[in-house]
Amino acid sequence: MIKRGFDVFLALLAGVMLFLPLVIVAGMVRLTSKGPVLYWSDRVGRNNGIFKMPKFRSMRVGTPAVATHLLRNADAALTPIGSFLRKSSLDEIPQLWSILKGDMSFVGPRPALFNQEDLITLRADCGVDQLLPGLTGWAQVNGRDSLTIPDKVALDQQYLHRRSFWFDLYILWLTFLRVVRRDDVAH
Repeated sequence: MIKRGFDVFLALLAGVMLFLPLVIVAGMVRLTSKGPVLYWSDRVGRNNGIFKMPKFRSMRVGTPAVATHLLRNADAALTPIGSFLRKSSLDEIPQLWSILKGDMSFVGPRPALFNQEDLITLRADCGVDQLLPGLTGWAQVNGRDSLTIPDKVALDQQYLHRRSFWFDLYILWLTFLRVVRRDDVAH
């Protein structure tokens, strides 16, 4: 209950503080590529339920819905500002909506794509699927895009056993540092 209240409070606060950047980024996406400003991705949430997660669109319309590392030429699929949005993590800001809606939390395992069956299966095998997915998580601050799927799941499982309000605050602090430094970002 404390975690949900904290999530709602922080999402509302962040929404107010980031309103102007949200408008600016939305305008930049609209001006630099054809298609909608937001991309609604089918993601796996708690208990392996599917939900729609919004992101600022960083890929061209028609790009296959797969993990970026599986694309033949990910750089060619990026919009003119896509790389910047991803490296700065600005593409993630619309996920505040998913937090307010209750589909996500600020801290938890990152929601898998609906077709990442290996990740979904490994998480279910160790009980991580029972957690609400997060905007950031223990795996994100310990390697992010450079981790293998088994390593991500092992870190997600560590989070499952160590989770607490103070651990969440620690992860949020580490996330802030990683985003500012742009650590471990593939694109």
